[in-house]
Amino acid sequence: MTVSRAMRNPDSVSPAVLKSVQRAIDKSGYVPNRVAGNLSSNRTSVVALIIPSLRNALYAEMIKGISDVLSRSNLHLMISDSGLDLQEEEKLVAEYVAQRVCGIILHNTKHTQRTVDMLRKSATACVETGNLTSTPIDMVVSYSNHAAGKAMAEHLLGLGYRRFAFASLPVARSERLRQRRNGFLAGLRKAGIEIDPALLLEVDAGLNSGAQALADVLARAPRTQAVFFAGDVLAAGAIFECQRRGLDVPKRIAIAASDDNDLMQNMVPPITTVAFPRYEIGVRSAEMIVARGAGEAVDATRVDLGFSVIQRGST
Repeated sequence: MTVSRAMRNPDSVSPAVLKSVQRAIDKSGYVPNRVAGNLSSNRTSVVALIIPSLRNALYAEMIKGISDVLSRSNLHLMISDSGLDLQEEEKLVAEYVAQRVCGIILHNTKHTQRTVDMLRKSATACVETGNLTSTPIDMVVSYSNHAAGKAMAEHLLGLGYRRFAFASLPVARSERLRQRRNGFLAGLRKAGIEIDPALLLEVDAGLNSGAQALADVLARAPRTQAVFFAGDVLAAGAIFECQRRGLDVPKRIAIAASDDNDLMQNMVPPITTVAFPRYEIGVRSAEMIVARGAGEAVDATRVDLGFSVIQRGST
């Protein structure tokens, strides 16, 4: 009983007893059965996170925010990669629900109907991130991609640009990118400006793709004044292509991006971008999962943490 008490609530025993118990655990190599220990609550101490790609450093700050909160509550984070495949996300959600995780965080707001049904019927605490959906499965913590795209359009228009292009990864599998593009176009349309469909590019990930997108824009419309890249790496690739061609940025052509990081801040010139509070999104998402697990009321189930347009030397 003393060992159990020491492991479940270390503050309930004296430092000497805790030290003695820890010494015995270390010597024996004992590992507690967390599943058995949580049978009474029918939940494990694991929180699951499903992201589109483990290769994308974009999610690192959010993961750190989630981890920081969970570690303080003695909860553990398990991360899976859906590959932007809704069927794969469904399989992962089914596995996590079967394992009775205490919460699931999804960096996605578009799902199969079975995924939605599983989460709601199992009463698994769920937080969606990535876009500020108006109809969350349970809870959502994010920002509006449509508003972010529109804000960048207004920012560039305010700087005097009038001839634009847009580039991103394929939008068919990403509601976030589609909303960002639609917001950008809506912002331009409000000012009476339309973009030629040939200047709405969809490319693969990577620096080379950003460089090729910039080359394609200039080949199709040499008088283009500004390009909004819905991705940090694509924008960096475009800057490198301008340098190879001897094109002055921003005098000859302006480059804007979305997402802020060291790369955006240290490019030459540094890149104007839309910054999203990814660490704070991770923190708030985890706090909501923890609160729900403790039986506490969640103040709001739809949390908008906003974004900011950061003006730098590329525009």
